[in-house]
Formats: sequence, structure tokens, C-alpha cells
Amino acid sequence: MTAPKTQRRGRAIAMTTDELDGYLAAERVCRVATNGTNGPHATPLWFHWDGTSLWLTSLSRSQRWKDLEKDPRIAVVVDDGDAYTELRGVELRGRVEIVGEVPRTGEPNPELEAVEQAFADKYTGGHVVIDGRHAWLRLTPEKISSWDFRKIPTS
Repeated sequence: MTAPKTQRRGRAIAMTTDELDGYLAAERVCRVATNGTNGPHATPLWFHWDGTSLWLTSLSRSQRWKDLEKDPRIAVVVDDGDAYTELRGVELRGRVEIVGEVPRTGEPNPELEAVEQAFADKYTGGHVVIDGRHAWLRLTPEKISSWDFRKIPTS
């Protein structure tokens, strides 16, 4: 695996690896952009960051899924803040890969055990939900850009 490219501009406001890991562990919603036949398609999703890859669970009969089957390139943004000096976020870019059966019905998969439990701990009170409609996507980013405007010196 090739290490993700680092951002060139904005190094002063970029998150450190520890800050990025903590931020992605704490935030709950990302915005996923895919390349659709009629142009870009952006949707919110829950996610899990394992320190290397971003895991997304998606309805396997959604427009997003159809887009990714045709073109696995994806951009994902996680951001927050209201005032300009509070803005922070992360953009992850790369190609997704499908992990496990489609849709996920619960077939034993050691690669998904920890991911599903971490996802359940974050969103469903520790209860793993397998509904036979969703499936797993893994994004191991080729490029990560981050910003934390709280690092901008004030006068």
C-alpha cells in the first residue's frame, strides 16, 4: 500500500496524525461524493475510521452504490464548526473496495468483525445490526487533506 499524499498548502492548519485520528473517531457523519452518470452525487453517511481506512456501510441498491460499481473513485468530507475560526475537517480521496457479501447477511467474515463492532459501539449502543440491505465499503485514502482553523493565530 502506498502512503497517502500529504497536503502541500495549509500545513500550518493541518491536523497531526493524532488529531486526525481523534477527530475521525469522534465525528459521526461524513459526506460522500461519487461520480454519477448525471454528474456528482453527494450524500451523508455514518462511518468508522480504523486509523488506516474509512469504512462505510451503504444500501446496496442505492444510487451511491450504483455509482461506485461503475467508478470506485470517491471523495469523503468530515467537517464541523460554525464560526470561521472554528472550522475544521478532513477530506479523504481514493477508490473504495467492497468487503464482504452484497448485501451483508451476516456470513462470518473476520475482516469485518472488528469494524462492525466498532460501528455498533459508535452508533447503535454496541448492537451489531445486519439488515440484509447494506454492504461494506472500504476507502484506504490515496490523499488526505485536513484543516483546523482554530490553529490560525488571532491578531
